[in-house]
Amino acid sequence: MAQPIKVIQKTELTEEQKKMQSLENLLSGVAENKDSLLETLNLLQELHDSGILDAVGSLLKAKEKAAKIAVGQLTREPVTNMINNAMAAGGILTELDPETTSKLAKSLTAGLKKAEQGLKEDSKIGIFDLMKALKDPDINRVLGFGFNLLKGMGEGLKE
Repeated sequence: MAQPIKVIQKTELTEEQKKMQSLENLLSGVAENKDSLLETLNLLQELHDSGILDAVGSLLKAKEKAAKIAVGQLTREPVTNMINNAMAAGGILTELDPETTSKLAKSLTAGLKKAEQGLKEDSKIGIFDLMKALKDPDINRVLGFGFNLLKGMGEGLKE
């Protein structure tokens, strides 16, 4: 009958063997990812040739100074006003119906084309032309839209 195994001997790799194994793993990885590594090297060369790599390196070296300058610029009143206005505009845009916005943008484009055409014709408009225009359904529609827009804005300003 065989003797039971009481001690398991682990084979310890020497430092040289560990380095060789790491090198083999690295070479295997390079071989498997050859195309992407070559593209990365080409990209790095392009960044180096254009000077962007040097600029990024300098920026990283001066990161504290650059961060202070960036924070200083971002905390200026005009910049904070712009950020606040952009956030308010974003909030307004989320409340608008996309179909209405699209319709309004298309009608604005059509109106600008018509206005440009009127500028080219350089025609004069008199008081009777205005009275006659009020009967035009397209003009009446936009005047009604404008009056309702102004009324809604006025009600909103009350709050």
